Amino acid sequence: MKRRDFSKLLGAAAVAPVLRPMRTLAEQPRAWSFVADVSECCSCEIPCSCNFGRPEQTFCHGTRLIQVREGQLDGADLAGINFVVTFYMGRWTRIYIDDSLSPPQSAALDRLLPLAFGGFDRVARLKERVPLTASAGRDTCRFSVPESTVEMKLMPGLDGEPIRITGLPSTAYHDYVQYESVVHTHDGPDETWSHVGTNGFRSIMRASG
Repeated sequence: MKRRDFSKLLGAAAVAPVLRPMRTLAEQPRAWSFVADVSECCSCEIPCSCNFGRPEQTFCHGTRLIQVREGQLDGADLAGINFVVTFYMGRWTRIYIDDSLSPPQSAALDRLLPLAFGGFDRVARLKERVPLTASAGRDTCRFSVPESTVEMKLMPGLDGEPIRITGLPSTAYHDYVQYESVVHTHDGPDETWSHVGTNGFRSIMRASG
């Protein structure tokens, strides 16, 4: 690059902040925070190395339930928002939104997804409102949407107590408790799978931005 062209570039950069239009209200960064229960099964062996920040599997099929306990996005209440993300790690996701959500909840979730779940949102091949069922007992957890079903059981540790893992490198993995898949199926246009005896967990997600 010739020096005079470089000087022009520097000059343009210097005035750019002055010429940049002010953001509209809709473009302003949004303040948000929430606490959610997370339940997931995947195709990885126990324990899933992905959750330790060391993905070593050749592929990872997963289905995750997110149930927001409490939270807000620019003052909008996020409590009670439930959705399921089925994914082929690093390739695609399908996002199933509980069809019992109210219109304000649905609108809040639409705004929250790219902010708090950008990794899932960016590769989503589907975002659809569907019937969603979820239940949990002392040692079991089950949830389903029309294309995906998960049932998992608690993996007992010493003296039959739950196996708890702390310090994992994600805001989604507070109070992580180890489970094992009993049923993990998906039947969709992208792929079909069925896994048994693979990784499962339940945790608490605490996030803000």
